[in-house]
Amino acid sequence: MIATISGKVTHIEANSIIIEMGGIGFQVYVPIPLKDRLKPGDSVYLFTYLIVRQDMLSLYGFDSRESRELFTLLLTVNGIGPKLANSILSTLTPDAIRRAVFHEQADVLSRVPGVGKKTAQKILLSLQGRIKATEGLEPIAMFSDVDTEVMAALTTLGYSIVEAQSALQSIPRDAPGDVEERLRLALQYFSS
Repeated sequence: MIATISGKVTHIEANSIIIEMGGIGFQVYVPIPLKDRLKPGDSVYLFTYLIVRQDMLSLYGFDSRESRELFTLLLTVNGIGPKLANSILSTLTPDAIRRAVFHEQADVLSRVPGVGKKTAQKILLSLQGRIKATEGLEPIAMFSDVDTEVMAALTTLGYSIVEAQSALQSIPRDAPGDVEERLRLALQYFSS
């Protein structure tokens, strides 16, 4: 098992990075938020998980031990492979995943591309009792129909679900309830 890797980022690809270590370039699949923070020439230290298949070896990398543990837990869920587990960690933060599991919020998990309602329920059932309790696990607020439309508009504009959720949470509670005004206020979040 390859537990960690450190080296210099030489290339950034669509869903992975190439890390050079000792003259060898390792392709490491990483969550999108981590990939977006890196650029060629950066030195990195990643916690890794090696997937061994009959025809391929795939190395997945994470910036924290906690993210790697969540990845391995997600792999234990029937029907979740490494690509979907990586997609979940690309869309939701570890805290958001923990909150969703603790508060049985399948709708939060079903916002991830490729995760339907049945898969979200499987994740909840499989991970309940297996994720350590930590402070600050308040439930994620449920969105109104208007906010759901605003979130869809923001993701269509290219913002991630996490960014869209942050923008929606920044809107004052007493703000008008129409889609156009709430979208305008959410877009202001990104310009500040």
